[in-house]
Amino acid sequence: MRSLVIGLIFILAAANMQARSWHLVWSDEFNGPAHSAPDAMNWAFNTGAGGWGNAEIETYCAAFSDTSPCSSRYPNTYLDGKGHLVIKAININGNWSSGRMLTKGKHAFQYGRIEARMKLPVGDGFWPAFWMLGSNIDSVHWPQSGEQDIMEWVQKYTPTTTSSTVHGPGYSGDHGIGSIFTFPNSGRVDKGFHTYGVIWSENKLQFYRDTPEAPYFTVTPADLPPGATWVYNQPFFILLNLAIGSRDFAGSTDATTPKAGSVLVDYVRVYQQE
Repeated sequence: MRSLVIGLIFILAAANMQARSWHLVWSDEFNGPAHSAPDAMNWAFNTGAGGWGNAEIETYCAAFSDTSPCSSRYPNTYLDGKGHLVIKAININGNWSSGRMLTKGKHAFQYGRIEARMKLPVGDGFWPAFWMLGSNIDSVHWPQSGEQDIMEWVQKYTPTTTSSTVHGPGYSGDHGIGSIFTFPNSGRVDKGFHTYGVIWSENKLQFYRDTPEAPYFTVTPADLPPGATWVYNQPFFILLNLAIGSRDFAGSTDATTPKAGSVLVDYVRVYQQE
């Protein structure tokens, strides 16, 4: 009997390992020359101001744009030559510029393990994010498209904590379904790189920090409000940005806010199961 139990445990463990056997299907490692633009085969840019539905105060700039307040002398998105993407928010005479990159129209994904290794800036009003939107957003609009916020940081979290949240029809904005994660051992978002990711399968989202084998937050259709619709069994595209807030969720800039802050991204990778 004991040998049978041991055999069953072995079989279950092997099956679990097989279920978590991943292969890389897409990535950007940001290994280009210093002061070069992100790969245009992978990334497009949202540009302009207007608050972006969140009372943001920055203007988003394409890489090396010279459309004011953007400046090719002080770009908001570029490669540092050390294997990192830089997304930089800059305050010049009270005018903030920043970057918002997306794979829309270039790469979309449905299911898999999606992660980015990042080092974040800390400052009142800073709002870095790694997230996804449904590829049908232009036809059905938000929040019907769905939104997966794999990682967000805002000042109220303090430097040790980030969040993951999903938004959809009937559970968006302040009613999004989310959870926060505090790094152990006084780990900080700005003192080193951390891996932020989601394991996405049919009817399930599992968000993790550094360790895919130990998700800290899981969402399924059972977690939605009564009558709400699960909108995550469809293709999504990836976004990276550094917003500057003025109120509400992100908080506001103040005299302590640095005049510039940079998100460093070591890589973005998408894996799917064998």
